[in-house]
Amino acid sequence: MAAPRLLEKYRNEIIPAMMQAFKISNRYAVPRLEKIVLNMGVGEAVQDIKILEKSIDELALITGQKPSLRRAKKAIANFKIRKGLPIGCKVTLRRNKMYEFLDRLLNVALPRQRDFRGVPAESFDKGGNYTLGVPEQSLFPEIDYDRITRVQGVDITFVIKNAKSTEQAREFLKLFGMPFKNKE
Repeated sequence: MAAPRLLEKYRNEIIPAMMQAFKISNRYAVPRLEKIVLNMGVGEAVQDIKILEKSIDELALITGQKPSLRRAKKAIANFKIRKGLPIGCKVTLRRNKMYEFLDRLLNVALPRQRDFRGVPAESFDKGGNYTLGVPEQSLFPEIDYDRITRVQGVDITFVIKNAKSTEQAREFLKLFGMPFKNKE
């Protein structure tokens, strides 16, 4: 089986570019994508569990991997949530599936978004990880728009290993083709 296109790009183009731009002498010290985590919080699942089941099926279609059920860690009375109730689902992608998903996200899903001007450039945490909120699951071509019962957002977190700063992590994702908004 051939390696994914973006993995080849990482090995052949991104590593040398990052080494040159940030004066990194060892190729193993270059930032790398460790995993991509997709999370769907479904608060309405408290009233109707079928909504959560539908979200799990849609997330499985998007990623090609079965999501794990996430339960409430503590009770929140205002939202009528008790400890242990199912309230969401998540998928962790690694290796080839991760690069194939990133390729589909950058080249197919994000350009399908209406009035798309780029993703926010400030959504990095202190560790250099980037979190992106996709407003609706119908951006992904795997989802049939006619079968959607309710619009559901997806949080996508890119866990980047060895990033020394947010500038390094931002440049790393930019080399993959992440369309960041221009600062105006």
